[in-house]
Amino acid sequence: MIEVTVSQAGFEYDIHSLVKAFFPGEEVSVRVQEDFTEAAGRRMKVVFTQEMVTAEVLEDGSTKESRHCPIDPGNRKETKTHLKQMIYRALAAYTGQELPWGTLTGIRPVKIAMQLLEDGKSNVETAAYMRNVYLASREKAALSVMIANKERHVLQGIDYKDGYSLYVGIPFCPSTCLYCSFASYPLARWENRMDDYLEALFQEFDYAAEQFGGRKLNTVYVGGGTPTTLSPERLDRLLVRIRTKFDLSHVQEFTVEAGRPDSITEEKLKVLLEHGIDRISINPQTMKDETLRIIGRHHTVEQTKEAYALARRMGFSHINMDLIVGLPGEGYEDVEHTMQEIAVLAPDSVTIHSLAIKRAARLNLFREKYEEMGLHNNMQIMDMTAGYCAQMGLFPYYLYRQKNMAGNFENVGYAKADRAGIYNILMMEEKQDIVACGAGTISKRVYPDGRIERCENVKEVAQYMERIHEMTERKRKLFSQGI
Repeated sequence: MIEVTVSQAGFEYDIHSLVKAFFPGEEVSVRVQEDFTEAAGRRMKVVFTQEMVTAEVLEDGSTKESRHCPIDPGNRKETKTHLKQMIYRALAAYTGQELPWGTLTGIRPVKIAMQLLEDGKSNVETAAYMRNVYLASREKAALSVMIANKERHVLQGIDYKDGYSLYVGIPFCPSTCLYCSFASYPLARWENRMDDYLEALFQEFDYAAEQFGGRKLNTVYVGGGTPTTLSPERLDRLLVRIRTKFDLSHVQEFTVEAGRPDSITEEKLKVLLEHGIDRISINPQTMKDETLRIIGRHHTVEQTKEAYALARRMGFSHINMDLIVGLPGEGYEDVEHTMQEIAVLAPDSVTIHSLAIKRAARLNLFREKYEEMGLHNNMQIMDMTAGYCAQMGLFPYYLYRQKNMAGNFENVGYAKADRAGIYNILMMEEKQDIVACGAGTISKRVYPDGRIERCENVKEVAQYMERIHEMTERKRKLFSQGI
């Protein structure tokens, strides 16, 4: 446990996130308390005065590192920036380590670079800002600028004001993965109620089609869970309803996740092609059978290869594959083996995820057991995956981060020149309204001034179906205000 005592309220969240980034395996407690009492163990105190803030790192009452900086009480944004820089430098000196992303603890670092470029800053000026203000490494600053430029190019034909995107959530999977904290439920448990779920989902479609009837639908993303847990008949029913309810004439991208190879059949793929959908995900996560068994995925490496080959034979022109770095027991050689196997398949895009240990996931509940096996990630592994993607002709096009990521790194999407995922960029950079239908989904409204508001659907499937009218009413309130 690392206890942080702060003499003034207002920055607890920022302090907690930064300290946690340096000590990902530790519990971190931040509390506001004017008086500070010495105690055993590692701790930090942050003391505000009228014009100054001081941070001290202590061990058993002895000061190990101390930093201070001037502040302007009337400028919260500037005060937060200086505060985080000061704490970062104190912890970097104390631990002897630097964080790749510096003081950035949010999930959208590229959004900052994107805004700077849109404000007229040059690539050099934007990279320098990322390094000087957020203390990001030279490599991560350059990566942010590169991806921001790619995103701007991909989105140049998207109508932010009059366009919108549709997300459809199918929260069922063949099994629940060890690391998963999404709204996802075992297929066997809900098989006999899937038609009921679709009926509730279609009620949300009715609302969305009415509310957004005068706007252009730019992207559709059917995710989960695993949408291909639906039978061919139900999958067809879902896609027919989308096609009949929504005007798809302006859609630039329609994606259906077929993430679990053990959910893919020729009949289901045929349904997708009949509806003109040839952008899918087939997600192995790793190409090591032992790891697949550990993380609770009931398919094999061979099944992944077979599902991929089937999709290619049938004519799918854009196949994405998701991989996770930092899985239990996997080191550099294991990840390199996965990349070598993926390179043989030659997908059109690949997303490299750094394992994030979510609070609600089984991996977190039994963390000590799996940490004994090793949860490895480092710059060498991330550089190696980037190198293999480059060899495949795939280049970074979007990036996001999550809390408690292995190695404090990031998730990066790589794609061929004309295969970047538009929905992925829109979701991360928050440029456009997204109406999300299904259990556990989150709709997002983006206002002209950049303000963003959200509304969530309940995660539990039975509750979602019982309260479907409430779900549509939440959306109505979100998207009707101010119109």
